[in-house]
Amino acid sequence: MASTPVLALHGVCKRFGAVQALTDVELEIRAGEVVALVGDSGAGKSTLAKAITGAGPADEGVIEWQGRPASIQRPRDAQDLGIAAVYQDLALCENLDVVANLFLGHEIARAGVLDEIAMERHALELEPLALLSKEPPSVRGVVASLSAGQRQTVAICRAILSRPELLVLDEPTAALGVEQSGRFLDLVERLRDSGTAIMLISHNLGDVKAVADQAAVLRHGRNNGFFDVPSTPQEQIVSSITGVTDNAVTQRTTKTWEDML
Repeated sequence: MASTPVLALHGVCKRFGAVQALTDVELEIRAGEVVALVGDSGAGKSTLAKAITGAGPADEGVIEWQGRPASIQRPRDAQDLGIAAVYQDLALCENLDVVANLFLGHEIARAGVLDEIAMERHALELEPLALLSKEPPSVRGVVASLSAGQRQTVAICRAILSRPELLVLDEPTAALGVEQSGRFLDLVERLRDSGTAIMLISHNLGDVKAVADQAAVLRHGRNNGFFDVPSTPQEQIVSSITGVTDNAVTQRTTKTWEDML
């Protein structure tokens, strides 16, 4: 594993008026590593993702990219570095077809004219479209006509299309069924094996246990623990998330996880 992180955060803070959403957050993600960002609702996970991707720049702190300070003030800054993201709201244009959504902002053109044939061919060649669904969406189907799972597939494929060095996934399996989720986790492993750094934001600790190498816990906008996922008991991560060492959630999670082994 590379010694220099692809992305490193030092003392990152974010405020919304009088509300302190993030306080002195630290995080490192390396190439070929899946880091799960976990925490309860309102812990600051999506806020941190937006600070990394330029959708909601940090107010304070240092962001390093490949070991050097970087300024991420807008989404284009993140994209230029090699960061791509899939947000919970997917950010798709429902009135456009799949091809147009996949290449939005990165259209292929020849002599100043959109090359629709080339874009459609590239879309049809995208392995994840077939990998994530038994019934891949038609590349000329309007996004508004797609199922929730198909829309999620389009958003994931759009992010992967740019071949990012860091892929930020905010609750990526929320709209996927059990089989689609399994296919997606297989894709995450393949991306990791190809050297992509991945930040996985998820409430689903089963997904985290399946693919993550490290877990970073946020609680009330602050770091509350870093864990090596394969070697850490799941109840320990749950306790760090909830701030309670022994409750019904940790007991139930422990029992469920033991039943799966």
